[in-house]
Amino acid sequence: MARDTTLTEPHAADGDSLHRRGLMLILSSPSGAGKTTISRMLLEHDPHIRNSVSCTTRSPRPGEVDGKDYHFVSQEQFDRMAEDGEFLEWAHVFGKSYGTPKAQVKAGLKAGQDYIFDIDWQGTQQLYQKLERDVVRVFLLPPSIDELRRRLTGRGTDSAEVIAARMDRARSEISHWDGYDYVVVNDDIDACFEKVKQILAAERLRRARQTGLIPFVREMMEPDGPLA
Repeated sequence: MARDTTLTEPHAADGDSLHRRGLMLILSSPSGAGKTTISRMLLEHDPHIRNSVSCTTRSPRPGEVDGKDYHFVSQEQFDRMAEDGEFLEWAHVFGKSYGTPKAQVKAGLKAGQDYIFDIDWQGTQQLYQKLERDVVRVFLLPPSIDELRRRLTGRGTDSAEVIAARMDRARSEISHWDGYDYVVVNDDIDACFEKVKQILAAERLRRARQTGLIPFVREMMEPDGPLA
């Protein structure tokens, strides 16, 4: 069966596709609840969404590539960018700074590009205040607080002190669940992924994002000529 691209493709790829404005899909969750995994699954399976590459002052982890996973910058450079208003949002997390560069994202949205953001509730608030109409906010919850602790411990990468700090931060993050458009419990990664995909598909179809609809409908309403 031929794939119907009408209203779902970010760019007008052919004569039957209507242009739409891009969106910013925000995935937030406490550490260990799955936002990074879901983000990677979306990027792998959906060619029309792109990772928002943040600037950070932390050091690269094994396998991370500068410019692909993050823009790795010094604290001095980061502070200068923040002072010059070059970030859509920025925050300090566990002693490191993270920020979303503004210019590239705004240009991409206008061209119909979708972006995915793996950020916390503070960053979400900043993005929503600046670009409300483009933002779709999804919060992922763990099935229980005990399961979240088990996942963090199972990583084997953090000390007991760091895990305790992450659990405290997790409770703080969870308290902001009602500031999101959608809330999904991640008790099964594949089921959670399917739900997030459904949210993304529905949001792409919102009338307000279909910038190609007005001329399309106007053309339909034009009289066919003197015999109409």
